[in-house]
Amino acid sequence: MLSVIPPMTQLNTPYPSTAYLTGFLRSRGVDARQVDLALGLVLRLFSPAGLTELHTAAKAVDTPQAQWFCAEFERILAVTPRVIAFLQGRDATLAHRINTRAFLPEGARFAALDHYVHDEDEGGDPLAWAFGALGLQDRARHYATLFLNDLADVLREAVDERFEFVRYAEKLAAAQAHFDPLAEALAREPHLIDRTLQQLTDEALAAHTPDVVLLSVPFPGSVYAALRIAQQIKARAPQTTVVLGGGYVNTELRELSEPRLFDFVDYVTLDGGERPLLSLLEHLQGNRSRQRLVRTFLREEGDEIAAGPPQGDFDPLGGTGEAKPRTRGPTVVRYVNFVEPDIPFEDVGTPTWDGLPLGEYLSLLDMLNPMNRLWSDGRWNKLTVAHGCYWKKCSFCDVSLDYISRYEAASAATLVDRIEAIVAETGQTGFHFVDEAAPPKALKALAEELLRRGVAISWWGNVRFEKTFTPELAELLAASGCIAISGGLEVASDRLLKLMKKGVSVEQVARVTKAFADAGILVHAYLMYGFPTQTVQDTVDALEYVRQLFEHGCLHSGFFHRFACTVHSPVGREPEAYGVRLQPLPEGRFAKNDVAFIDPTGTDHDALGQGLKKGLYNFMHGIGLEQDVRRWFPVKVPRPTVHRDCIGRALAHL
Repeated sequence: MLSVIPPMTQLNTPYPSTAYLTGFLRSRGVDARQVDLALGLVLRLFSPAGLTELHTAAKAVDTPQAQWFCAEFERILAVTPRVIAFLQGRDATLAHRINTRAFLPEGARFAALDHYVHDEDEGGDPLAWAFGALGLQDRARHYATLFLNDLADVLREAVDERFEFVRYAEKLAAAQAHFDPLAEALAREPHLIDRTLQQLTDEALAAHTPDVVLLSVPFPGSVYAALRIAQQIKARAPQTTVVLGGGYVNTELRELSEPRLFDFVDYVTLDGGERPLLSLLEHLQGNRSRQRLVRTFLREEGDEIAAGPPQGDFDPLGGTGEAKPRTRGPTVVRYVNFVEPDIPFEDVGTPTWDGLPLGEYLSLLDMLNPMNRLWSDGRWNKLTVAHGCYWKKCSFCDVSLDYISRYEAASAATLVDRIEAIVAETGQTGFHFVDEAAPPKALKALAEELLRRGVAISWWGNVRFEKTFTPELAELLAASGCIAISGGLEVASDRLLKLMKKGVSVEQVARVTKAFADAGILVHAYLMYGFPTQTVQDTVDALEYVRQLFEHGCLHSGFFHRFACTVHSPVGREPEAYGVRLQPLPEGRFAKNDVAFIDPTGTDHDALGQGLKKGLYNFMHGIGLEQDVRRWFPVKVPRPTVHRDCIGRALAHL
């Protein structure tokens, strides 16, 4: 079995799904291997050969960015291998030359640096204010990342307008009721990116000769490339079984009935992959019937039938000695779920990164945000503390699905055993715990076990800002290696927090985040706007709460995102309980996830969202913390009703 990471996921670290599956399958005696074609694609495109092909394509495009690329091509060809090596951590001294601003050819992406200068008295240094003056390596990584983004812009203009480093052709798959857009794109003549991916697929097939290929698609932005890979496998090795699974499948394809998808793949599996894959292996080995597969979609031809209505007793020769024409019934997609228990989380094995080129990942620094950089900078060993969510009540979340609803924890001893095995394999001690919300009880036990064994790691992850996280627990987690925590403040409004069943209050969040911050842990808040019944007043008050949280040092970082209603969330399943009316979903046989809704409040969330993001951006840099939050909104809004020292009073009781 060959597990494949398709483009595009992350460039700084492997997406963990293949490491999980490979580790599990090997624990069951399966010859399991893995390959990262997302990283491979970018490295091949930015190789001298790839850049030369891009140069040919760019010469036919009349845009400023393409013209820049062609004019600077010889320099770009010379410096790109050095930039890649620098971002891979293999040429650290190059930072000195990159920082001169004379080494890298600078395209349109570097113009953004002009917007970073807030104070001319700073001497015009565009990065002097960026969370403290950036050090030598960070500054160079940021410039090098801008350079790669410039190259990506040329790919977008000259080859494929849908190209992105993390969301490649996302619109072809995200909440697409119909398969037509994907089918049409996959039927087109392959372009440079497609051809490069085909070459990488051929190389993987030759190197591993797999019987089964597992395509893990966590996001809509990896579906198109995954199906291009599957298309190439069917062309080159049609005897190979291709299986599609992952986060995108689990959320958007649960009602799949589109037969054309199975022109590319043989099976589609839902939810945790361990049990479905074991049942599929048994089936492929002849030890299990198709009727006993677990959580698996497959395509079936209808039963063979004689043309025309039957007449009298059935006679296969029609009573004349001549066979009647025969045909088959319609092709259908069938969902098979022979009920068997999932593999306990304690028994899923230890993830392994064996086979992945850990020294070739790119540490990028594209966003000058102290928490967001953790997502793109550095290679993190990704591990799960527990399967699912112990809270599983939030009304905006897919609480009805397995990845949230099935909560199982492993013992602290098992977790630290896995950590030690991973460190021994990779030689790296940075861990990202990828739980939806890591349970405080499990984190406490994990921290105690790490300290007891003397295992020194650095780790970060996501939690609920609940009262269990006391100052004492925060100190314990910091002592065990916790460097950063993210959590959902969502809409900073007690009314809306109660409506969304978050189980926390703004004052409680203030006390918990302050405890983390005082322990030396970086604190990031996920923030939301546009939740059902959210008014303009709610929005202004939320930004005032956020201002105070930054003012008092509770938060270091944050991000506002627009609420999206999904069909699997409580809002999507019981909209009347949240005061909204759902719009009818389009008819279709493919993806189903996001659903539009009508909110009777009629709030213009788009205009308010601009103000929220602008205010937050400045708060993160210590700007405007003493000013009225109304200044950030592009439209007239009411005065906040929140007392200006509400958070200060809450912290007095910490």
